[in-house]
Amino acid sequence: MRVRVATTALGITAALLALPACSPDTTGDKHKTPSAARAKKPSGGVQVTAALSSAALASRLLDPSDLGNGYLPKPESPAQHDDVTVIGCPALSGLGGDAATGGTLAFPHKAKADFTYGNSSSEISEELYSDSAKKLSDGIDRIFDAMTGCPTYQVVAGGTPVDVTSQKLSAPHAGGDEQWSQLLTFTAGGRSTVVKQTAIRDGSLLLVVSGSPALVDRHLDKALAKATATS
Repeated sequence: MRVRVATTALGITAALLALPACSPDTTGDKHKTPSAARAKKPSGGVQVTAALSSAALASRLLDPSDLGNGYLPKPESPAQHDDVTVIGCPALSGLGGDAATGGTLAFPHKAKADFTYGNSSSEISEELYSDSAKKLSDGIDRIFDAMTGCPTYQVVAGGTPVDVTSQKLSAPHAGGDEQWSQLLTFTAGGRSTVVKQTAIRDGSLLLVVSGSPALVDRHLDKALAKATATS
């Protein structure tokens, strides 16, 4: 899952430092209570069973015409190679810097798209991955468990400390075989950014949608429908 440190998917920290301050936006979440971050249930519709290529995944990403007026593609940021240290969460630290900050996951086939909304600081990111169902499930499960297992911790990227709080959210019941969801708050230099991150595995396809909570809630179903469409 994504603000980046720069995932998470999602790095979450370098982009955070470049974003203007924004107040917590929990639209769509106020009636949810923390619970298990994943839920297994039968998948609706057509399930992706064979691994898809990165090119095939890219064709299944949302584009501005899917999102509606006011959404613009966000230019890709230059690669960041700052050392990342996690303080106060041994389980997360053990995953390594990229995973610890919710960065792009290490699956062989992947595609992503980032968008800004209007003139505000609201953003939404979509990532698609494809691999065996077991590898996808084990990989995202390990990262979400580590991130939500520590309610508070600190990430230091390039010498800049970022305080992080995490909260499990109930699964969105949007379909798929497994679901994970969390709310993350990143604070640095007196500025805070709230990011919702929801992941859904459908067979051999993994969808991760991250960004402003209201935008994630608004476009999650649409992202899953397009990602699992047969045409």
